Amino acid sequence: MTAPEKTTVDLEQQIDAAIASHDSRYEDWDTLGFQAAKGGDRFKRAQIRYIGSGATGNHEGDNRTLPSEHFTFSNMRLPVGAVGPEHTHHDVEEVFFVLEGELEVAVHDVEDGTKKAVRRLGYRDLIRVPAGVPRSLANVGDTDALFCVIIGAQKPQLPTYPPSSEMYGVTR
Repeated sequence: MTAPEKTTVDLEQQIDAAIASHDSRYEDWDTLGFQAAKGGDRFKRAQIRYIGSGATGNHEGDNRTLPSEHFTFSNMRLPVGAVGPEHTHHDVEEVFFVLEGELEVAVHDVEDGTKKAVRRLGYRDLIRVPAGVPRSLANVGDTDALFCVIIGAQKPQLPTYPPSSEMYGVTR
């Protein structure tokens, strides 16, 4: 028997390939622009991608974004008074972690989206929404809200908008 061949790992290259610096990020106001085009400026928000592209479309050509293996990670900037419409991720859980501002996050009844439970989240607060549960959010503070969005799959399916959502029937 021969000994297994050792692979030399360039640690400098390995660590550099695993960093997505703040300086190399940008606020992408266009990726969810189709919602603002349908519903107005209160649906305007920016995605700042770090790992993968989330469920906002295909951004595989963005070489600043680290490839996803098991989850996606981005930041979202939500202006004062803006909302993220009611939507459902059928295949994955989604986590919101507030870095700045105040968010009102709602989970909606699967059968009747007009029934919902609402909580206000602030600095360092987190909520995990299971797959299949409709959710929405709103900036209820007096400054932009900045929060992390983690989605539990390498490439999540596009979300859907239930009949109770203002985006119902809207597609990319």
